[in-house]
Amino acid sequence: MSKTGFSISEYHDIKPIYKKLEHLVSLPLQHIAPEQMEKYLEYFETKCSKSKAMMEQGKKYIPGGVQHNLAFNYPFPIAFTKAEGAYLYDIDGNRYIDFLQAGGPTVLGSNYELVKQKSIELINECGPSTGLFHEYELKLAEIICRHMPSVDMFRMLGSGTEAVMGALRLARLVTGKKKIIKMGGAYHGWSDQMVYSLRIPGTFIFDAKGIPFASSWHTQSVAPNNIKALEWTMRANQLRGGTAAVILEPMGPESGTYPLYKEYCQQARELCDKYGALLIFDEVVTAFRIGMSGAQGYLGVTPDLTIFGKVVAGGYPSAGGIGGKREYMQGLAAGLEGGKKVKVGGTMAANPLSCCAGYHTLAEIERTQACEKAGYAGDRITRGLNTLIEQYKLPYIAFNQGAIVHLETAGTLYVKLNYLKIKSALKEIDARKKLMEQMGAAFMAEGIVTLAGSRLYMSMADTDPVIDDALNRFENVFKHINK
Repeated sequence: MSKTGFSISEYHDIKPIYKKLEHLVSLPLQHIAPEQMEKYLEYFETKCSKSKAMMEQGKKYIPGGVQHNLAFNYPFPIAFTKAEGAYLYDIDGNRYIDFLQAGGPTVLGSNYELVKQKSIELINECGPSTGLFHEYELKLAEIICRHMPSVDMFRMLGSGTEAVMGALRLARLVTGKKKIIKMGGAYHGWSDQMVYSLRIPGTFIFDAKGIPFASSWHTQSVAPNNIKALEWTMRANQLRGGTAAVILEPMGPESGTYPLYKEYCQQARELCDKYGALLIFDEVVTAFRIGMSGAQGYLGVTPDLTIFGKVVAGGYPSAGGIGGKREYMQGLAAGLEGGKKVKVGGTMAANPLSCCAGYHTLAEIERTQACEKAGYAGDRITRGLNTLIEQYKLPYIAFNQGAIVHLETAGTLYVKLNYLKIKSALKEIDARKKLMEQMGAAFMAEGIVTLAGSRLYMSMADTDPVIDDALNRFENVFKHINK
């Protein structure tokens, strides 16, 4: 286990990772043997009948049948009724190893006992929300400011999406400039201006259905790891409104799916200083998962503003917020305080329940060294997956940024777009997406819950026996791949 305070024991060399990824997408698709895939699909029909019935009922009242994007599993979403530590239990009584961990926020493991009890006490005392000031707002802000190097003040909001919206408004207010530069492939929420070059770099407004073209007029993207493209864009922006901010995930787009070389963030910091732009770190995933001081503490790079989400409410609702330098954060002052301010708000933002759960979660992560323990689990399962990949001579890639583990079996996000052959590129992406869905179904049938079959969030609850069990289940899938 790392003794550095961070979940990352060693920063990866990105060159061999990208070389392997390029090789993966150059190969024909590696499918699960048809007879084995039939057995996996039979599992859902025979062992998950209550989930299937609930899904069919849900379609009558809910668009698509479920409310959350992470629940759109193939062949149909599973309904879960219990979460505990490293495990999830579905409505049919089946148990699964939980590598989704609610999409990342539960570093301590699901439904952590102390946080649950403190939340129950809070509900019994004042209820989940008052719309007024509560001591846990202060306690949560204090612990965040104490640990995050760049954060002098913290304003809690309802989600990471809202936090990004507020931060971009604040950057424009502070700098008087217009352009926002993001990294292609990154997800910074679903506001109009940020639905741009999502998931796959270079897709621009492809996913911007229902959004006016003008909404992203001042949004730009650059390719991951291309620091020269970032500087060229910032230089060109001097003639067209200037760069208000550069926003990036410090481990790389899509929670590190496109890993960055270690010096990139420092180089971006220097360019922001040179061109008078704010540097915004989106640490929705990395804050308190990479370490108590986030990715910025690990990398030794100080952003101007930091986006928070997920873990700041301990897995409870209304998880989002903006932190940053005092001189800038005054522009987010609530109530009667402050001078020039940007408009942010939310009835449920900073509610007592979320702040209570967030505070006790962060305090427990610190006390138990949960980041290091989750990172150790991430290292163990990554090594084990790579051993299996080599054993079965598969072209897959497993790598991790501490407690964030990536397992690429389809390479869906790495297909290079050729705009002269866009139809064939989109067809290739669609085929690889379907393969990824099948792999996710196979993992689920083997009792493993992942994020889209390609990402695993580790928690402190992932002990050695849990990892050993999971590797045996992954092997059950890998040994049935047609090569």
